[in-house]
Amino acid sequence: MDYKTMKQNSIDRRTFLKLSGAAGIGIAASTFGVPSFLHAAPETIKIGSIQPVTGPLAIIGQGTRLGNQLAVEYINANGGIKSMGGAKIELLLGDSESKPEVGRQEADRLIKEGASILLGPFQSDVAMAIATLAEQRQVPFVMDVAALDDITKKGYEHVFRIFITSGGLVAGALKYYKTLIEISGVTPATAVVANVGDAFGKGMSDGFLKMLESSGLPIKIVERIQYPLGIQDLSAEVAKIKAAKPDILFPVSRPGDSVILLRELYKQKVSLMGIFGPGSPGWYEPDFVKDMDKLAYHTLVNVPWINPSSPSYQRGNAAFQKAVGKNLDTNSAYAYTGPLVIADALERAGSTKREAILKALRETNFKDHPVVGGPVKFDEKGDNTGAMTALIQVQPDPDLQKRVKIVLPKEFAQSDKIVFPAPQLWER
Repeated sequence: MDYKTMKQNSIDRRTFLKLSGAAGIGIAASTFGVPSFLHAAPETIKIGSIQPVTGPLAIIGQGTRLGNQLAVEYINANGGIKSMGGAKIELLLGDSESKPEVGRQEADRLIKEGASILLGPFQSDVAMAIATLAEQRQVPFVMDVAALDDITKKGYEHVFRIFITSGGLVAGALKYYKTLIEISGVTPATAVVANVGDAFGKGMSDGFLKMLESSGLPIKIVERIQYPLGIQDLSAEVAKIKAAKPDILFPVSRPGDSVILLRELYKQKVSLMGIFGPGSPGWYEPDFVKDMDKLAYHTLVNVPWINPSSPSYQRGNAAFQKAVGKNLDTNSAYAYTGPLVIADALERAGSTKREAILKALRETNFKDHPVVGGPVKFDEKGDNTGAMTALIQVQPDPDLQKRVKIVLPKEFAQSDKIVFPAPQLWER
């Protein structure tokens, strides 16, 4: 607000005395109190939100930041933290740029600016860096989206994860892959794993390969391909995939490389029964589904997902639609969940004191969230025991916003049909 606006919206001393004359003094005298507009305003609670709003994950980061912001707007519009006199939440914004060292620096800056709690940051390696700092500074840190198991294996007391762990993701992938084989009656014999080389990509694909090997399923991994985050050309990698002649591709990728990978698979006419993401952001993003159009059809992804029947989802999605004309997806919905969980803890804590917040977070049993799964509850490591995945598939629909559909589990399913094997990319 500029000075001119402040002056227009303020009350000068003469006007104040006039307004607080007979009527104001009468009220004060009759109630032996102070007029309501002189009462101290409830304290503002500062939460530091770190998301990758620039850099190679900016498409996701801008959505997760917006998810954080819209949830805070909802909380404030509905009375703030009532146990603290209606205290409003102020979101302090940080940008990790998808770099762990930058994420840590931004978190440190927000703590110095008064953040009582940290939130974010989408990316596992950034989350690891922030978790270490949060523990050192003794500031509660709630991870809205970050899956790497190792983050919560270090015995941290200040770190909590709403998202599913990479171990949980892998278990979900194997469960749904087995179900896919049973439903389709088709068992792929060979596969290629292709993953981005960041902490999540390596950890997720390592875990999936290990679990697949011990599953007893008759499938052979004929090639594993890794590439750096932010890569702009995957022609050589796709040539290796084509030469390996897999029945199925298991990608663990990000939005940018998903587009490059899919286009190159189409260009080189790589024959596949299908694409199955064991836990792979990028293959369901609104921009990906829109830009890839028919090439995206029939892609299957095991992923923590939105619950369309949830009142919380419907509220959050309406706000997200109004803001950017898109639906909440996995990342933005979990980002929307983050402030709701924090607000629930603050409401029960009735304080911004660290120990009170930590105690409230440990006792969380939060049901009014927008994602597939049970109530948000944190175990002794800080992981959410209610987190689970769904199997989604991109299916033809004239409405772009409705192309990504839950196909498993049945209690959340939006489509009773799973297309597998899928038509070849060049036949769609």
